Amino acid sequence: MDYRLKGGRLPNLDFDLMKRLCEGLLLNMAHSEGGLLKRRMTPEANEAFILFGEFLEEVEEFRIAVGERSLSDLYNALRLHRRCRKDADPEVKQAAVAIIYMLTEWFSQFSDWRELVKVDEQSDVEKVMKEFTDTIKKPKMPPLQGVALPPPSLYFDRDVTRVLKMFRTSLTDGLHSTSIEGLLEHYSPNILPEPPKTSIFRMIFNQLKDFMVIILLIAAVVTAAEKDFKGMGVLLFVIVLNTIIGFTQEYKANKALAALEKLSVPKAQVIRDGEQIIVDSSQLVPGDIVVLEEGDAIPADLRIVECSRLEVIESILTGESLPVSKSTKKILTSTRNLPLGDCKGNAFMSTVVAKGRGKGLVVRTGNDTEIGKISAAITSAKKTTTPIQRKLARLGIWLVALAVFLCALIIVIGVLYHHEVKYMINIGITLAVSVIPEGLVAVTTVTMAVGVRRMAKRSAIVRTLPSVETLGSVTVICSDKTGTLTEGKMGPSELWTADDSLYSFTEPTSLDPNMGGVLLFPHEYRQSVLRKSQTSSQSLVLSEKSPIKPQEIPKNSLNSPAHMVAALMVSCLCNNSSVTKDDEKDGEWKGVGDPTEVALVLAAQKGGFTKNYWEKEHGFTKVYEKPFDSERKLMSVVYKITTSERLKPTHLVFAKGAPEELLRKCTHRLPYVRSLNPIEPFDVILEQKDECRHEELNDDFVDLVSEQSSRMASKGLRVLGLALKSVTVDGFPLTASAEDTIDVDINNESEENSPSSPNANPLFAEDNLTFVGLIGLIDPPKKTVAESIYRCKKAGIKVVMITGDHVATATAIATDIGIIEPDVPNSNRAIRGAELDLLSDEAITELDPFPSVFARVSPDNKLKIVKALQKMGNSVAMTGDGVNDAPAIKAADVGVAMGISGTEITKQAADIVLANDDFSTIVAAVEEGRQVFDNILKFIVYLLSCNGAEIVLMLVCTAIDIPLPFSTIMILWANIIADVPPAISLGVEPAEKDIMQRKPRNPKAPVLGKYATAILLVQAFTMALLPFGIYMLSINNNLGSNKAKKDAMSLAFSTLTTMQLLQGFLSRTLYESIFKTGIFGNKWMVGSVIGSFVAMLIGVYVPGINTWLELSPVPAIGWVKILICCVIQIAITEIGKAFGRKIRDSRK
Repeated sequence: MDYRLKGGRLPNLDFDLMKRLCEGLLLNMAHSEGGLLKRRMTPEANEAFILFGEFLEEVEEFRIAVGERSLSDLYNALRLHRRCRKDADPEVKQAAVAIIYMLTEWFSQFSDWRELVKVDEQSDVEKVMKEFTDTIKKPKMPPLQGVALPPPSLYFDRDVTRVLKMFRTSLTDGLHSTSIEGLLEHYSPNILPEPPKTSIFRMIFNQLKDFMVIILLIAAVVTAAEKDFKGMGVLLFVIVLNTIIGFTQEYKANKALAALEKLSVPKAQVIRDGEQIIVDSSQLVPGDIVVLEEGDAIPADLRIVECSRLEVIESILTGESLPVSKSTKKILTSTRNLPLGDCKGNAFMSTVVAKGRGKGLVVRTGNDTEIGKISAAITSAKKTTTPIQRKLARLGIWLVALAVFLCALIIVIGVLYHHEVKYMINIGITLAVSVIPEGLVAVTTVTMAVGVRRMAKRSAIVRTLPSVETLGSVTVICSDKTGTLTEGKMGPSELWTADDSLYSFTEPTSLDPNMGGVLLFPHEYRQSVLRKSQTSSQSLVLSEKSPIKPQEIPKNSLNSPAHMVAALMVSCLCNNSSVTKDDEKDGEWKGVGDPTEVALVLAAQKGGFTKNYWEKEHGFTKVYEKPFDSERKLMSVVYKITTSERLKPTHLVFAKGAPEELLRKCTHRLPYVRSLNPIEPFDVILEQKDECRHEELNDDFVDLVSEQSSRMASKGLRVLGLALKSVTVDGFPLTASAEDTIDVDINNESEENSPSSPNANPLFAEDNLTFVGLIGLIDPPKKTVAESIYRCKKAGIKVVMITGDHVATATAIATDIGIIEPDVPNSNRAIRGAELDLLSDEAITELDPFPSVFARVSPDNKLKIVKALQKMGNSVAMTGDGVNDAPAIKAADVGVAMGISGTEITKQAADIVLANDDFSTIVAAVEEGRQVFDNILKFIVYLLSCNGAEIVLMLVCTAIDIPLPFSTIMILWANIIADVPPAISLGVEPAEKDIMQRKPRNPKAPVLGKYATAILLVQAFTMALLPFGIYMLSINNNLGSNKAKKDAMSLAFSTLTTMQLLQGFLSRTLYESIFKTGIFGNKWMVGSVIGSFVAMLIGVYVPGINTWLELSPVPAIGWVKILICCVIQIAITEIGKAFGRKIRDSRK
């Protein structure tokens, strides 16, 4: 009690300490002892209880900690009903009453003390409160204003009246404008954290902090220290070139995404001071009442306090496109963490109102919102280096170690030969320059930049250069289902009617009325073909070999099957959505309303029987609607028939919903019609003929409906039942108020059942319905997905589907597109997110086989899946479009976001953005990534073999104590003209034919494998020893002459440079013969070799330049020697490749 010892004047106590103290006291004060009927609190528990009250009264930080606890936490710990019993200690009773007063006065969320006490004990507690009222002072308001304000929370477990009281607001008046400033200061503005912006200086620094660039900078400094300013200039030129290339690419990528705006809603309709006004969403505070209309974006996290048919699309958070029905009812649960999809009483920031209207109480703003938490986590997360960066860094370390070792070795050899130490240090530096491949960084950057441009042509925007290469090592692609593997929009797939007819829809998701139609499958066709395609989630399979073909139904035809017309009638009339032209987008068609209902509109549209047709041609007028709700799982409407005099019924009732629920409301079904003459739809619907009388349901028919519903559901379709009935209203007309008011508040039961409501008419009740049929809706797979997944499997890449959808739907789609192959062992395992929550990270990595489908997952589940795969040694690419995908995308080795449907937060977290939202683009990007790594490997082998030749040649000459064949400037010149241009050409080498038939390379494997190292050494020694022989012959034939020594150096330089240029052609493939690949397959290589050779000739023959480079002209006989060396080089390389091919083929 330090604060007591200091007279209560301690300015503050550690908040984290107070949180732990609060948790400990709540835990200890709940302990009890005694038998079942004589249960009482332990003395230690009462001591903790009294201490809790003292801290609550005295310490501000402790009050804040208490304010963050839930009602259930306090209810379970305080046990007020036991501490207020007659036999309880008076001191404990008095403390209990004091704590009740403090909680109810200071904390709005605890303002009703009855919520802290068992219902049957409330009267006893109330008596104790009256007993001690006079002896307890009314608690003073604590000085910290924030304690009186409810903390950010969803409050799904509180009823509307209670929540409004907590925030001191009302539905009609809202908050008072005078309180907004204080609330903003306490809760902070309603804005999301800004995505990290990379400045120009940061982009430049990113290029200079690469390990290999640092090595070049050190080499430039050392070279300058030796006053070799020519060498320093060449090194700085390479560094500047690399920086410009890398900076330009990163700047372009950021510019391509510069249009991304921060994910927040700019304006919101709120009620303040009793008036409805529009304010900036950043000015919203908890307690504000937000008015919601169809199409509005939710500006903050809300608790729904009033709604009418309110549905919200939460795909941005859950990944699923179907809207979620909202309600004002509180949700009682044993956990404080309710899955987002189950929060029916809440609406979340940046989700969209699909239909209906309502009001929401702001309960969380800014960083406290669901999106804010994800955004903040992404912003603060650190991105790890990519495999190629790590591998090149390790390679650089080895090269530096080699350079240091060689310098020391040269100095030791020189001392042994009694040379001057300074002279030997200069030689050592020259050799160190030979070790470092100056062109490696620049060529790597250029190669990846070229890959970026190729990927951009294939609709992939690369934000970070190294991610291009990382794609090539991907072993697992984790993909979201909705919008990535599927089209992300609903459409009609199949229709089954009560006469056992089956129909299919073509172009199911096309909104254009002129696209698509309806096909009728004859029974014979179904028997022979349909049964084979029951596991396919696409539209029915059409067999070209079958002599019986599906029949195309003409649109809006009077001869259309009556049952089909009836089903399409229900689909479009029991519906509040529409398809219209968007004038702002060049007349593009768009769906307005609930995606499921839009799909039903499309079904009717493809048959030619739209809502407009029935209303204009037959005078149908909608007079009443009973909206869909999650309890009934049904929707029904009533239409009045106004024009057709021959029709006896005055009204038609249409209903749709869950098949099992709809069947319970049905007593009849549309009949089988065995007539040779065409039957008009109204004859069947309205029973105009004896043969069209509706038949009573029987068990056999119910079983048939159940069988068809299960068949559709097993294919991943969303199945809805369709029903209708005709009603003749005589003496019970609709009231004027009912006809004028179609929109009914489903949360107001009194309105729905009032005498003036059409629902009061028993004829309009949802019973005695006639069953019409079943319609199956689908979010179909994209056309290219199945082929792309097949290519992934051929390339040894596992594709894992991660979705928020139900496991049955996810499994059906996965089977259809080839992720799950029923005949292939270990490919058909699926697991739900709830099961994943029960597993530790280690247990997930041990799943065998590892699941191919994860369903009903949360953002945390996705992150766990990615990390588990990485722990298993995989290189993971994660794709997605919603905010719920962003944390996993950030954590993956390569994060891929959708450019069209993706949220801005997701794009900022990603390495690559797909401009066309197509999964096949990912596969194309993987191919590009493999090509990039192949080319990087080729030019690394090329560069290191060229530099290795220089090292071997210099080392041999030093070891036998003869003059070095090259000066520092010669080495740098050779590295610039003979290394960089051919290496850059290898960077744009076309992909080899088998690139997508190979298994992914091991992400942990070094950049140079055993074979690559072996062939590198063979090439290096070949290119070293042949010029060394030429150099030795020249020196021995011209002893004692400085000019002869210079001519020998020039000849050795020309020999080595020519062989290095020839090696460019030989390095186009590590295995195949040059006689098979040719020399003209890469035009860039031809051009670069010619250009480099000309540059070499200029350096050798042009006066002035050859003096600066310390070279002299080479005679004709010298070129004959060079030609002989090139022939020998080709022979040795071809023999080495032949051995490599033999070893490779034996491993297959």
